[in-house]
Amino acid sequence: MNRGKRNKQWIREHQQDPFVRSAKRAGYRSRAAYKLIQLDERERIFRPGQVVVDLGAAPGGWSQVAADRVGSAGRVLALDLLPMDPLRGVAFIKGDFLDPALVAALRGELEGLRVDVVMSDMAPNISGIRDADQARVLELTLATLEFAEALIKPTGAFLVKAFQGAGIDELVSNVKQSFGSVVIRKPGASRDKSSEVYLVARHYGV
Repeated sequence: MNRGKRNKQWIREHQQDPFVRSAKRAGYRSRAAYKLIQLDERERIFRPGQVVVDLGAAPGGWSQVAADRVGSAGRVLALDLLPMDPLRGVAFIKGDFLDPALVAALRGELEGLRVDVVMSDMAPNISGIRDADQARVLELTLATLEFAEALIKPTGAFLVKAFQGAGIDELVSNVKQSFGSVVIRKPGASRDKSSEVYLVARHYGV
């Protein structure tokens, strides 16, 4: 199948996706909101009043859900290289989370607060070369883990996208070195043909 046909097929499937349709009706910015809703319903990640950092947040589907769950007493800080339209209850910082200047700006926003939840639904650009792609995934996810460790409070939680296959055992092992509990979940809103899963890590430093 050529690229044009693949693109048309993807657009058709996307438009028919029940989560895409439901997200539009509910006012969510992306179908990914339902992945986080389902993860939270199972794992109870959020509580009112928490401080949450959302890495790779644009267009804002996860930030919307988090802001709703932590309420007006909580704070959600969203980071992305891409611009993001304003969201109620969400402070947005544009830039690369690996940039020390952006981390400094984030610390300024936090005003000394430590973070309850660091979450990331990011994925690297995929080349189609399996070994190279797995290496990129592992590198990105380990970078988000390092970022979380610098800001998260003791007993805090870390939620990150990963992909089944080579490298996931190494990733889980790395996360377990920092968190007392790590589980792998695949929410129902994840497409069946996708190899994506989510690591839910709790009890940092325990």
